[in-house]
Amino acid sequence: MAKDVLCEVNSCKYWAAGNQCNASSIYVVNNRGKQAHNSDETDCKTFEPKI
Repeated sequence: MAKDVLCEVNSCKYWAAGNQCNASSIYVVNNRGKQAHNSDETDCKTFEPKI
């Protein structure tokens, strides 16, 4: 797994200073069919809003 996972979504509960993601695992899915061709066709399912 990648050593550093960067994330700019500071409204996520896993966001940490320096745009670091502190989730224990990351889940990314296709949002348009079976095969993504670019990042616009993917979604991070790990996202949870800060409360």
